[in-house]
Amino acid sequence: MTTTLPQGEEKTRRVRAMFDAIAPRYELVNHLLTWGMDRRWRRRAVRDLRLPLASVVLDVAAGTGDFTRELQVQGHRAVAADLSFGMLAAGKGMPNLIQCDASKLPLADGVVDAVTCGYALRNFTDLQRSLNEMARVTRAGGRVALLEVAEPTGGVWRWGFRLWFHRVVPLIGSLLSDRTAYRYLPASTAYLPSAEELRTMLNQAGYVAVNHRLILGGLSQEFLATRSQ
Repeated sequence: MTTTLPQGEEKTRRVRAMFDAIAPRYELVNHLLTWGMDRRWRRRAVRDLRLPLASVVLDVAAGTGDFTRELQVQGHRAVAADLSFGMLAAGKGMPNLIQCDASKLPLADGVVDAVTCGYALRNFTDLQRSLNEMARVTRAGGRVALLEVAEPTGGVWRWGFRLWFHRVVPLIGSLLSDRTAYRYLPASTAYLPSAEELRTMLNQAGYVAVNHRLILGGLSQEFLATRSQ
């Protein structure tokens, strides 16, 4: 069945409502669908930021707080921001919360040392503007770490990924959470630009030294970059 992908303000409204609906079981389903490996990928991404202890980090599209809690475990002061109030309310261990659209962050210029964002780029209605906002609130020389889904380019990895992500994920999601949401989430990869396009968008936002790496044969990807001086 083809999933119709919304655009513009309709996308913002539907994404907010969808994540409000799936918030209570979001973490459980996420960890099952990645076999718990997403925790390891977030841990590595926080280390890759190479920040001094007690750095202030904004976790954009924080959801129920996986990235936020990892930042705190590694000794940083984390602020969780998300479009969905339901996701923030369902999270634990997140003392600093902001409900907002990533394209309109309610923070002053240069007030954080770094930004993280995990598996949410494709959910932003205006991705370039959201990246611009991440750069705006980050101090000169600060860092950004972005995790997002990817797709292996060939062989058995690609076949296995497509089977799992486009067939098994919707099935498990429908059994444990919301059928419509977990049909949308695999389909939403159509919103995601290529790695080269994302590198260009980060440069346009004001980031330099953009590094991109594939994780586990291309099942996931990480972007690291530094805010220009």
